[in-house]
Amino acid sequence: MKNSNIVEFRFLAEPTDVNFGGKVHGGMVMKWIDQASYACAAQWSKRYCVTISANGIRFIRPILVGQMITVTARIVHTGKTSMHIYVVVRAGYPKEDNIIITNRCFITFLATDETGYPVKVDPYIPETEEDKLLEEAAIEAKHFAKTLDSDFEEKLGWK
Repeated sequence: MKNSNIVEFRFLAEPTDVNFGGKVHGGMVMKWIDQASYACAAQWSKRYCVTISANGIRFIRPILVGQMITVTARIVHTGKTSMHIYVVVRAGYPKEDNIIITNRCFITFLATDETGYPVKVDPYIPETEEDKLLEEAAIEAKHFAKTLDSDFEEKLGWK
């Protein structure tokens, strides 16, 4: 049986999710993104997974209390032990048809064994044109993250 590469969470934004400005707190949105992408990575790999990086988190529109939230996480690229996941957050009121994208990003997870060492994951093979474009974008994001790490180390001396 082929591993599913998509996970979707749906729920209502609650009053406890908001910041002082009355909008859903960015940290809460990042938590939702991490949870959905973890579920996606664990489902794909059938392993415990750890977050390696979050690239290009975009806050496009605010989320309001009472809106229905949909967090869609999908594998778009795999390495030997890593899974690159594209996450899109959408929001809209349950009684309305106007659903908008509020956030998007790439999250990378590493599959591990019981002792915390990396383990191989099944390869992801894109099928549609959109899948291929998302994989291409994920690869670019992966290269950007590696370049940024090198810059921190070489130019700033940070390890």
